[in-house]
Amino acid sequence: MATQTIEKLRYERPVITSLNAGVTNKFGTKSLHAPLSHIDGVSVKEIIQKYGSPVFILSERKIRQTYREAYRAFTSRYPKVQFAWSYKTNYINAVCNVFHQEGCWAEVVSIFEYKKAIGNGVQGKNIIFNGPEKTDEDLLLAIQNDSLIHIDHLDELYQIIELTTKIKKRPRVAIRVNMDTGVYPMWDRFGFNYETGQAWDAINKIILTDKMDLVGLHCHIGTFMLSANAYAVAAIKLADLALGIKEKHKQNIEYIDLGGGFASKNTLKGSFLPGSDTIPTFDDYADAICSTLLNAGFTKENLPMLILESGRALIDEAGFLAGSVIANKRLSDGRRAIVMDMGVNLLFTSFWYDHRISPVEESGNHTENAVIYGPLCMNIDIVRESVTLPPLKKGDHAVIHTVGAYNMTQWMQFIAMRPNVVLIDTEGKTHVIRNRETVDDLNKMEVMPEHLKKFKL
Repeated sequence: MATQTIEKLRYERPVITSLNAGVTNKFGTKSLHAPLSHIDGVSVKEIIQKYGSPVFILSERKIRQTYREAYRAFTSRYPKVQFAWSYKTNYINAVCNVFHQEGCWAEVVSIFEYKKAIGNGVQGKNIIFNGPEKTDEDLLLAIQNDSLIHIDHLDELYQIIELTTKIKKRPRVAIRVNMDTGVYPMWDRFGFNYETGQAWDAINKIILTDKMDLVGLHCHIGTFMLSANAYAVAAIKLADLALGIKEKHKQNIEYIDLGGGFASKNTLKGSFLPGSDTIPTFDDYADAICSTLLNAGFTKENLPMLILESGRALIDEAGFLAGSVIANKRLSDGRRAIVMDMGVNLLFTSFWYDHRISPVEESGNHTENAVIYGPLCMNIDIVRESVTLPPLKKGDHAVIHTVGAYNMTQWMQFIAMRPNVVLIDTEGKTHVIRNRETVDDLNKMEVMPEHLKKFKL
């Protein structure tokens, strides 16, 4: 019988590592804040050194990954799905074109956004024109380009009817519908109400005047929606309208547009649990919407296309804001205050969310609650009212997470100018996709009257 030899294991001396779990409370322990030194393999410090501080950083890899997760969730449950990128969420052209490369149409709410979409190479037929304000010139351009016009109110409906006397092309339109989905306050400012019969009034006027083609029904029930079931309620009410149109007017509705509003993984202020633990997934939203439409009573031939105008949930996690510590202070109540070079002028969503903040450098395991202020000379410039961080000294860097949505469209030119926006592509290369502002950029918009050009002090 063969004998088996056992190799002696190499001796390794024991190592004791100090574990700082933070201060315990009735909810457990405070988690340590690991530094974020790299994004997609690229050094944050090198980005700051090259492009300045503060700087917005977007991950193309994360944008595409998140979109594909959403697309898979819906197309695996419904046979006809079309996403349309919400320009108001982030209308930097490079960002929009990432989504267009992935197959997204454009969803716009103003002529400014409409022209950006055209400039990006989107065909008119693949642009959804939402919003309550559309001039005659705006509507004529959209009609000539065969865009989908979503009618918000009766005045707009009458406006389009009048314009059809000046143009031979029939507009392709939908109506925006508002409704009670069990989420309050109800978004009834926009569109025609389902419960009161306003929606049917608009539908009958469109079909019976026979000046335009009613091809879709649209709703947008709210923003940062934490209830997937609310979309099921919206879907069944739009399906009821579509089936009613088929029965009454013998006309098929080509698409049902459920709008946007899917939540990102940010944490809303006042939330008991972090957003990553509480928000519905794309699968949750898809289950609620797709099952409802498939069971609503459509035949296979008449099943409408499902359009989704998602913005926030597709881009938020791909965005970061990196900046530098200006100073440390102690407030009169003893709290530590950290002043940084990035404030609410750049981070509008800090009014809504408790953004996660990570140091860039290693700082040890000691942590302390702190208030994070921006650089503006205004008392409301608070990025985080309370956050646990290791000591950060002047010149250290930090990264604010999940800032891809709305901050680069709602940022303010106030006291400090807007910074560079950098995209890290899928190969790890960095690209400036929006240049930082300069004084010359601001001054070129101004005109000085001749009598104000000279003065003596």
